[in-house]
Amino acid sequence: MGLYDGVDLRLNVPHSARMYDYFLGGFTNFAADREAAGHALAVAPWLRSGARANRSFMHRSTRALAEAGFDQFLDVGTGIPTSPNLHEVAQRVVPGARVVYADNDPIVLSHAQALLTGTPEGRTAYVEADVTDVARLLDAPGLRDTVDLRRPVALSLNALLHFVPDAHGAYELVEHLKSVLAPGSALVMTHVTPDFAPTDIAGLVRIYESAGTAVQARTRSEFARFFDGWTLLAPGVVPTPQWRPAPDDPPVSAPEASAYAAVAIRS
Repeated sequence: MGLYDGVDLRLNVPHSARMYDYFLGGFTNFAADREAAGHALAVAPWLRSGARANRSFMHRSTRALAEAGFDQFLDVGTGIPTSPNLHEVAQRVVPGARVVYADNDPIVLSHAQALLTGTPEGRTAYVEADVTDVARLLDAPGLRDTVDLRRPVALSLNALLHFVPDAHGAYELVEHLKSVLAPGSALVMTHVTPDFAPTDIAGLVRIYESAGTAVQARTRSEFARFFDGWTLLAPGVVPTPQWRPAPDDPPVSAPEASAYAAVAIRS
């Protein structure tokens, strides 16, 4: 049987995860994804560097939390596997780390096996779930069997919530997720903003919406609201490339990234 046998891939419909894979230089994308991504790049040629900056933030924030003692991670909106994946970063620091990936794209499901190989001491799992259905996500057997929500968990919602408009209850969804996490847990997020390149971002929103994907870019204060009640780690809410940059990270300006990043801890 082939990799995609029995899976409805909807290859004629662009998908944000596959477009992101294309921006990163990946190969798990199709004609509709590349066409939509091409329109996006025509409006914002910096998208490739912005995607790389987002990926680099994931590496840095995961490493920082693992070095701080976190050994449980929940990554919602995983996207197409691109090594090093989150579990690889975490388990290099904490070999026994447990990681759950969640996504709603059938192609990510088809490639899930690539996510399920980690250290012998650790554990990884993949659940098919959508952030807009928090109850289903939290009740997924793969999640409950892998991480213990009674202990601190690092919840990653990177480059995800701008696909959940206010009308779909973005803040309520995040508050629900925050409420089930134990004290000491972390919330890790990146989010597209109109603050640096408003004309480009407005064009990108139109392109994604014309492809059937709702998008809402948020300002710094609107992004910061997701962390209400939790303690932000230094340097707080900053453009993605400015969150604890590594010396060897390629320079990316705030307008190029056009996204904010932050990590917060539940007291």
